[in-house]
Amino acid sequence: MNILGLSAYYHDSAACLVQGGEITAAAQEERFTRKKHDHAFPARAIRYCLAEGGLSGGDLDAVVFYEKPITKFVRILETYFAVAPRGLRPFLQAIPLWAREKLWTPYRIERSLAEMGVHMPDRLYFPTHHQSHAASAFFPSPFQSAAIVTTDGVGEWDTTTIGVGEGNRIRLLKEVGFPHSLGLLYSAFTYFTGFRVLNGEYKMMGLAPYGEPRYVDLIKEHLVDVREDGSFRLNLRFFGYLDSLAMTNGRFEKLFGGRPRQRDAPITQRETDLAASCQAVTEEILFNIARQAAELTGKTDLCLAGGVALNCVANGKLLRDGPFENIWIQPAAGDAGGALGAALFAWHQIGGAPRSADGATDRMKGACLGPSFSDAEIEEFLTANGYPYRRLSRDQWAPAIAELIAAEKVVGLFQGRMEWGPRALGSRSIVADARSPRMQSVLNLKIKHRESFRPFAPSVLLERVADYFELDRPSPYMLLVAPVRKDRRVPSPPDKGTVDIKEWVNCARSDVPAITHVDYSARIQTVDRRANPRYYDLLRAFEERTGCGLIVNTSFNERGEPIVCTPSDAYDCFMRTEMDYLVLESFLLSKSDQQRPAEAPAGVVSDALD
Repeated sequence: MNILGLSAYYHDSAACLVQGGEITAAAQEERFTRKKHDHAFPARAIRYCLAEGGLSGGDLDAVVFYEKPITKFVRILETYFAVAPRGLRPFLQAIPLWAREKLWTPYRIERSLAEMGVHMPDRLYFPTHHQSHAASAFFPSPFQSAAIVTTDGVGEWDTTTIGVGEGNRIRLLKEVGFPHSLGLLYSAFTYFTGFRVLNGEYKMMGLAPYGEPRYVDLIKEHLVDVREDGSFRLNLRFFGYLDSLAMTNGRFEKLFGGRPRQRDAPITQRETDLAASCQAVTEEILFNIARQAAELTGKTDLCLAGGVALNCVANGKLLRDGPFENIWIQPAAGDAGGALGAALFAWHQIGGAPRSADGATDRMKGACLGPSFSDAEIEEFLTANGYPYRRLSRDQWAPAIAELIAAEKVVGLFQGRMEWGPRALGSRSIVADARSPRMQSVLNLKIKHRESFRPFAPSVLLERVADYFELDRPSPYMLLVAPVRKDRRVPSPPDKGTVDIKEWVNCARSDVPAITHVDYSARIQTVDRRANPRYYDLLRAFEERTGCGLIVNTSFNERGEPIVCTPSDAYDCFMRTEMDYLVLESFLLSKSDQQRPAEAPAGVVSDALD
């Protein structure tokens, strides 16, 4: 049975193909259109998935959309009516899009498939938004049974759910309803601290360790009623998302001493402290939800999905100090992952297909579910464009790249199938030496063209993770933060109150300074040979050469762009930045050998901390 899962029209549109219960392909539309967080109907992602599955004509058996559009539309109408006459501007902005596209989702699916020469199947399903999230969390997980928590901005009506998965069934047991939303609370602070909503939440999470949680009591007194049973209620008098185009309003500004930071304005102590405070409140609420989930379900394992599940700092603390023995997080935890969850919901929940789990291995294939390109395709691309290259043999590949990294060269790595979800995991990555004290600054300012406060993640050999971090289990999808081991830390780095913040940011804090954040933490990706053999071999070669079993891994893209998808995307990014080398499968390209474009390279974006 061939099932196509889809998500679209809010952010991170995506498609996923499940064949006989196996995940064949999954990809976000942004990777093909090059529009970050593209919300449009995922026609290109659908085309890729069908091609990867070898489908044509009438081979598709079911299509599943990740939420119920009509129910969502009713919620939007009821919300605008409730706040009328306020809210006219967002109403006039939203309704034309609904009238033009979103209400016609079934017809858009049928028309899109027809344009691809694919017959629309008789079975078209619409699970709820949080059923799709819950299915994406539990069905691919390694657990035979588990508690499920989904938390995001809002689906149809639900914003947070607690559920349970057993065998091939999921049940949602408890929910928090709109407009009370942990995701929207976090997004409100994201907006207020000067970052873009639905794009900058992870930036605020990275900013939080620079501040002190001095606003926690104020937030809990005025903005959110936090309850021990996992429920919470927002004081809507301080928020603007119901009746305006802004997340916060004048009352919010008065409470925190001024207007939101403009995106090009310097980051001040207020923003760092607000980020730290919102992160602390979010973690408290998540711990309450987790304790309630453990009590309601009696399970020892937990599955997470929804946009808030991408908060890897909270995930790490929940694993260390929470009520569950094990946690599994959907790598594409946001709306993109709803496409995968929808397809698996149809296979197991609607179709009744059995499911097996061994307690250790998930079904995500290392999240490498996107397009790949053969050596023949890449050589044709390079030759046609006259790009100089050197071809590496199988035996040369890992040692040659490891030697470049050890020499403090920055390498763009393009190999295997593209990753599913927001994290680059060694297939579309920029890699560098974590031992270099200068590498964080180099990568942020010369390669990624982004804010210098942003930390970088390590890829570490699975068998070496406990040698570097206070973590005793796999973290294959870079969704857990853990402390760097105490014996690897620099004994006495300067206090942030005694030096300029630019200097403080770049102080070495461990013997792997490029991946050690200011609070001695790191967002960890463990690598084993089964999931990504070539990337594992690179790490092993680097360890054999240097004695260090980890490297820096950041996504292969510039600021404001999606992760690269094709060899052409990779080459263009390579040439726009100050990367030293590019690896396209078996081919190694040196920047010094390439013909520079006539126009000047893209300028470095000024840093808010500068």
